[in-house]
Amino acid sequence: MLPDIDENAVADEARALEARYGGLDSRLIIELAIDHLFNEEIAAVSSFGAESAVLLHLISQVDHSTPVIFLETGKHFSATLAHRDRLIEELGLTDVQNVYPQQNSLKREDPFGALSMTDKDRCCFIRKVEPMARAVAPYRAWMTGRKQFQASTRQALPVFEAVGSRIRINPLARWQSSDLQAYMVAHGLPAHPLIEKGYRSIGCMPCTKPVEDGEDQRAGRWAGSDKTECGIHLTGLTDTLSNISLTESNL
Repeated sequence: MLPDIDENAVADEARALEARYGGLDSRLIIELAIDHLFNEEIAAVSSFGAESAVLLHLISQVDHSTPVIFLETGKHFSATLAHRDRLIEELGLTDVQNVYPQQNSLKREDPFGALSMTDKDRCCFIRKVEPMARAVAPYRAWMTGRKQFQASTRQALPVFEAVGSRIRINPLARWQSSDLQAYMVAHGLPAHPLIEKGYRSIGCMPCTKPVEDGEDQRAGRWAGSDKTECGIHLTGLTDTLSNISLTESNL
């Protein structure tokens, strides 16, 4: 756990980093973050989803031993798990950490594994938000693959942003879908197996469906509900990080 840090100072730091480095090439941003800004106190978070190969490839080109956090919710498509294993091998990633929900929480609140049908927010908290908080708690910063074009809620996404006392980095924030496709082709990166079936943003199996033409990339997530984010990128993560106890961690 990090020592007490002034969150206002971290917010100022994030704004300064955005102003100074936010316009750099994504590879340079990653290299700067890993080798200079945060050294060994940085990780990446990956869903090993539709476009995850791009960020993971960029990271592997800088340092293939960078910790990569994967939230193993127990509800992933088998295709996602196979894609994860393939990328780990092909990119030479040496520190992919599968992070699981707390077993006591699952037994108490989701004993039959059907919580997503009655309370999607709580299901996401147990299976993603709380595990995510435990996973990133030891680090000063982490990288994500989020992009501005993915949904209307992400249009103003910066490269550097503050999450409480930590920095979140979105190296691909300004990439477009065409940029991602061109990069994958240029580097021979494998596509997620569900892409060809119409899935464009891939999360847990019960809450993900294919996307129709003209819809946001993330329209297939929690379709039919008002939910647009699982919570790991929202303020609930900050609150959970503030209260997390690593003595309960089962990483």
